[in-house]
Amino acid sequence: MRIGLLALPYSMRSALAGLADMFWLANQVITQNPTLNTDLSRETPFYDVKIVTRDGKPVRDVQGRLIESDGAFDDPEPFDVIIASGMQLDDQKYPLAKEAVGEAAAWLKEKYSAGSCIAGACAGSFVLAEAGLLNGRACATTWWLFHTFRERYVLAKPQWGKVLVEQDNVVTTGGPLSWVDLVIHLVRLHAGKEIAKLTADMAVADSQPLSQQLYAPGGFLNSRHPLLTKAEHLVRYQNPSITVEALAEALNMTTRTLHRKMMSLNQESPKSFITRVRIETALILLESPLNTISQVASACGYKDETAFRRAFNGVMEMSPGRYREWFNARTKRV
Repeated sequence: MRIGLLALPYSMRSALAGLADMFWLANQVITQNPTLNTDLSRETPFYDVKIVTRDGKPVRDVQGRLIESDGAFDDPEPFDVIIASGMQLDDQKYPLAKEAVGEAAAWLKEKYSAGSCIAGACAGSFVLAEAGLLNGRACATTWWLFHTFRERYVLAKPQWGKVLVEQDNVVTTGGPLSWVDLVIHLVRLHAGKEIAKLTADMAVADSQPLSQQLYAPGGFLNSRHPLLTKAEHLVRYQNPSITVEALAEALNMTTRTLHRKMMSLNQESPKSFITRVRIETALILLESPLNTISQVASACGYKDETAFRRAFNGVMEMSPGRYREWFNARTKRV
């Protein structure tokens, strides 16, 4: 399987090297476990990884170091997967190498039409968006780029908090180190779950990505519009158990208008908004060992602890107890 790693001026060399090394690690796992997925060829490395630049010449990374190239855009041999990874952005969160991004976007669009899977990690997704490959598609982006991405690429459908999203042979991940999750996902797709798990174990990485909402500050998603800020204040500080109808009334609008405005601003329903704000509050309360899960549930407007656990799992993709363990372990490391 041929993997192309797109290298642009100001790319993060660590991401390109990390991607190549993760695929090399997957190759080692495949070779050393011949009884797993016997359909895979072991005569040559299953993943054939090449770094590609526009003209086949080296480019400079974010620190001015050379990134060597294995090929150019006009090389005739096709790629099964092409990955655009992180790069330096300017103060307005635009890629520094604007011309190179435009050329790469045209190349990715051509290769996608020819059947290649196109993937973007962190700011690499900007290249996919410039190519129009995210128009009408769900996608992931790094949490602190979410507002910029949504405002700049209005036809894309970024998913808040998601680390990895795949639709129509286009894969996107959020986070500067999310290329780890991307490789494990691709290995799972093409080499199977067992190979993917062993690769993750060898890399000492989670085989399932964690939600970005673990890292984003509470209220970040609602900070760009007064309506969302006011609604968040009502839920978080005045009435955590507020209903959609009561929230609409407090905001002096009908439930239908509230639904329309929130879908337009955040691509989430008022009910989902209320649940997310409740769970963001729960994250803070769970950081204190003095608060029991039952007490946290009650403080967040849930009369039933089971309903709270279900909502927490739905938003954070882990249980409240698992979150507390994760937080405590992370606090000890910092």
